[in-house]
Amino acid sequence: MNASNPDWSHRFAGRMDGMHASEIRELLKLLARDDIIAFAGGVPDPALFPTAAFADAFSAVLAGPGGAQALQYSASEGHGPLRAWIAARMGAQGMPCTADNILITNGSQQALDLIGRLFLSAGDTALVQAPSYLGALQAFDAYEPRYDLLPGPGDNRTPAAYTAAAGEAGGSAKFAYVVPDFANPTGETMDLPGREALLDLAEGLDAAVVEDAAYAALRYDGAALPSLLSLDIARHGTIDAARTIHCGTFSKTLAPALRVGWVCAARPLVDKLVLLKQAGDLHSATVNQIALLRVLEGGYDAQVEKVRAAYRARRDAMLAALERHMPASVAWTRPRGGMFVWVTLPPGLDGAALLRRAVAEAGVTFVPGAPFHALGGGANTLRLSYSLATPAQTETGIARLGALVAEMARAA
Repeated sequence: MNASNPDWSHRFAGRMDGMHASEIRELLKLLARDDIIAFAGGVPDPALFPTAAFADAFSAVLAGPGGAQALQYSASEGHGPLRAWIAARMGAQGMPCTADNILITNGSQQALDLIGRLFLSAGDTALVQAPSYLGALQAFDAYEPRYDLLPGPGDNRTPAAYTAAAGEAGGSAKFAYVVPDFANPTGETMDLPGREALLDLAEGLDAAVVEDAAYAALRYDGAALPSLLSLDIARHGTIDAARTIHCGTFSKTLAPALRVGWVCAARPLVDKLVLLKQAGDLHSATVNQIALLRVLEGGYDAQVEKVRAAYRARRDAMLAALERHMPASVAWTRPRGGMFVWVTLPPGLDGAALLRRAVAEAGVTFVPGAPFHALGGGANTLRLSYSLATPAQTETGIARLGALVAEMARAA
């Protein structure tokens, strides 16, 4: 007797209706094609990974007297010496804290998931930018929030107005999420008045601020601005009185496959996040944390400078190619760091339609802008990443893309 395959859809939790595959993750499947010039994923260049340093570190850890313990279960908070190294580093950057304020996570993506789980009940409001990092929206979507947009230039919306709107939706405003430095997807940086205004808004709402600092180390031009957490600590005296939750990662500067990120926040928040991590995966890989610490101690600053130099040249190549090849009706951001340029097409041109033709006719990938908008919009925008393509590939790819945009604009 042949039994039909079961239909599971009616058994799934309601939250699954709002969860969809990442357009970026799907586009990454095209990276293996030799005929594709990839401007899609914000993927670090593997040629820049300190492979030899990690080979030495893992060998030393596993061959040493603590090798067996490195393969054992360990504390949910993370490897103590690594947490201490991060705390010292953050203190030197104006964010005084201790190892007790640090939780090691499986990349900053897990940090975002844990934060969503900690704060969001169905119907609660998360304040985000438009556009905003797609991975964060996906992490938060699992907890069925309502989204509202953070104020833009000239927007005088008050905390009371945000509170009223959140209450009408059946919840409250729980946190504001931002990537203040070289944002994914736009490459833009929040200025100092904007950072202070965001902290003012969060205080007025009695809400948290989630600072995603994934790209903060990748500065190519200008002086660094103080982090939101450092400004918050300066206001309130100590990290345990601050409302900002700072998320960091080593994925962009060292290697993403290790999946080592961290949260730095007030101790009561870290304690709750530890409980959630225990329930989710017990702890991050011990051996990865120990080996990573050896690499950090052996020359992290030199590694960061190497990565900066490489990506700065690729950023410059992309901006120059855009100037040469894009029609005058196209605009784009000019990032001072990070991995991304945000492009605005003429009204009426659709980024998703452009992508279909770009892949088929030009052998070029990018990410359409609409998925980065939590409340819709952005159809005539797209994100370009310059982290993988060589300057020669960038010149060729942007020339092809510019010609296609010009053709579609004429036909529109």
